[in-house]
Amino acid sequence: MIPLPAELLDYILEQTARIQQIPAPTFNEQQRANYMRDEMLKIGLDEVFQDEMGNVFGCWRGGEAPPLILSAHLDSVHPADLPLPIETTTGKIRGPGAADNALGLAALLTIAKCVVLNRQRFPGAVWFVGDVCEEGLGNLAGMKAVVDRFGDAVQGYLVLEGLGLGQVCHRGLGVARYRISAHCEGGHAWVNQGEPSAIHELAAVIHTLAEIILPQKPRCSLNVGIVHGGTSINTIAADAYCEIDLRSEGQTALNRLVQRVRRVVTARERKGVHFEMKLIGERPAGGIRPSHPLVKLGLECLAELQVPAMLEIGSTDANIPLSRGIPAVCLGISRGGLPHTVNEFIEIPPIRLGLQQVLLMIERIWQKNGNKRDRKSV
Repeated sequence: MIPLPAELLDYILEQTARIQQIPAPTFNEQQRANYMRDEMLKIGLDEVFQDEMGNVFGCWRGGEAPPLILSAHLDSVHPADLPLPIETTTGKIRGPGAADNALGLAALLTIAKCVVLNRQRFPGAVWFVGDVCEEGLGNLAGMKAVVDRFGDAVQGYLVLEGLGLGQVCHRGLGVARYRISAHCEGGHAWVNQGEPSAIHELAAVIHTLAEIILPQKPRCSLNVGIVHGGTSINTIAADAYCEIDLRSEGQTALNRLVQRVRRVVTARERKGVHFEMKLIGERPAGGIRPSHPLVKLGLECLAELQVPAMLEIGSTDANIPLSRGIPAVCLGISRGGLPHTVNEFIEIPPIRLGLQQVLLMIERIWQKNGNKRDRKSV
């Protein structure tokens, strides 16, 4: 096993606190990206640069075998003007964005520092990547650029998240997000009584969507998360919109659900009532089998560390390589709770196991795969 010096456990806690203090809402990750770039340079990686998207790359060179990509997303769900208090106790770190994904980024730096300190080279290069636009409507744009850069000539992707130690996420949950807009002429609540209202029409659509019986194999979900419209209480609304989130374990089922929603929307169209359904977010589904060498390696490393393991599906940066038939898993560094809230927290003691899990996988992945890749997807 690659040695993990004790001082690196202090280092990862320090880096988590520093990174958490740097605002990084989706589309505005530059300050945090600059910090990651500077830290990678201090660590002494062989090559460090940023691409046009704002992704940060650091390379630890190896042999001629396909490289391994280690990534963690730079962005947070929290707005730039949100206060970022952080509290560290003997057992926990608490603060907005501490787990998602300050810890993941801190782990990226810690693992890079560990391999440099040990001067350990591998059959292929290890790339350490901090990518943009993972959260919300970023649509995984940063990871798309990363995968475009490397193509399929890689050993695989290890995507790091702060939470989820023990989970080997080998399937990407498909997501499609739409803004449904209703448009009418509108008018005065009394004078034009009886004329169609965009709010009423949109409400009818939402009511019908809520009655859809969703399939459970593969599992699907439908959520209306935002509703907005109208100008005043005594005005018949001319415009209203809602934003919906559709998810499925399978891309075909997701496509069918989208078409079902589209039929509901189209059915409300008539003279004086117009609808638009615009795609605002998309995350393709994909996956590799539980028997894939990368998945088996993840489970074996957790078993060796005596960490209870489970296979999982999720909506992460791993969606992009998985949807293209490229091996990838998403791994958690620690345990905790309340992600995406101001009370988000991480448990400190399990962090050592999370780091050791990743180091074991780096050390063994070329041997496990025999310097080749099994690209069979589920």
